[in-house]
Amino acid sequence: MSQPVLQQSHGPQYTRILSVGAARGDLSVPNDDLVGPINSSDEWIQQRTGIITRTRASQDVQAVDLATDAAHEAIERAGIAPDLIDAVIIATISNTRQTPSMAAIVADRVGANPAAAYDMNAACAGYTYAVAQADALIRSGVAHFALVIGAEKLSDVVDPTDRSISFLLGDGAGAVVIGASSYPGISSTVWGSDGSRGDAVSMNHTLQEFRRGEAPWPTLRQEGPAVFRWAVWEMAKVAKQALDAAGITSDQLAAFIPHQANMRIIDEFAKQLKLPESVAIARDIATTGNTSAASIPLATHRLLEENPGLSGGLALQIGFGAGLVFGAQVVVLP
Repeated sequence: MSQPVLQQSHGPQYTRILSVGAARGDLSVPNDDLVGPINSSDEWIQQRTGIITRTRASQDVQAVDLATDAAHEAIERAGIAPDLIDAVIIATISNTRQTPSMAAIVADRVGANPAAAYDMNAACAGYTYAVAQADALIRSGVAHFALVIGAEKLSDVVDPTDRSISFLLGDGAGAVVIGASSYPGISSTVWGSDGSRGDAVSMNHTLQEFRRGEAPWPTLRQEGPAVFRWAVWEMAKVAKQALDAAGITSDQLAAFIPHQANMRIIDEFAKQLKLPESVAIARDIATTGNTSAASIPLATHRLLEENPGLSGGLALQIGFGAGLVFGAQVVVLP
């Protein structure tokens, strides 16, 4: 008796981002509100990070609420019925419950049940990882429309007395709908990790230590100088690799949308990539702060709101952070 051959699904050749939605924290927190506990100043924070103020969410607003709001806008702008979405992927490090996934709750809230839904943790590279997965799922025929969200409430994991990272962080969510396309809308992704440097950005304690009363609530910490050097030198190489993988050069870009980690890193990227003045550079960090997995879609949303003529152009997006992890790809802006 011959071995039966399994059937496999096949999807469209290409995908693209159809729409973008955003939700920022409802509170605007200027530097002056944070400088006391870290013995710093507004001038010091602006010089080191480029942040003037950051958005944070009220105590009764959770990351899942921000994700839901961003998703509603993305779905409405995509012009599709929510029940056509059959995959929901949320990149986050700030789901306050280990289970159920934030994605399953959001899928239900927006009317996408019974979509496949899961959260993923790739920190500040999470959105680019999720875009790569959605692209692959659709092209393999497993999904038809995917809702990808980066959602964070980092104010829940901030120690206001910590000088390494606390003043950087904000709250928000950015969402995109990805679907089939008649032309390539998402290039091959360049991604990877280096767990040997996992301590460079990490939680300072475990939940077990907190539960046993051996440590306070875990909060984020980073080795600032080490992370800065890694981001500036190593991630510029990854960005160039992503351009090569897409088969384009930097002067063919309409926009550059890096993870909003630090304005100095963004400026150094622009120099190393030799970006011409014609390339719009996302600088959402100035008034939103660092929102980890949410930063790239939030920055994309703002860039398109302020420059609608960028629609249809090519954008290089790159995320990098705790892990250490990184991911980059070129996309056609919706």
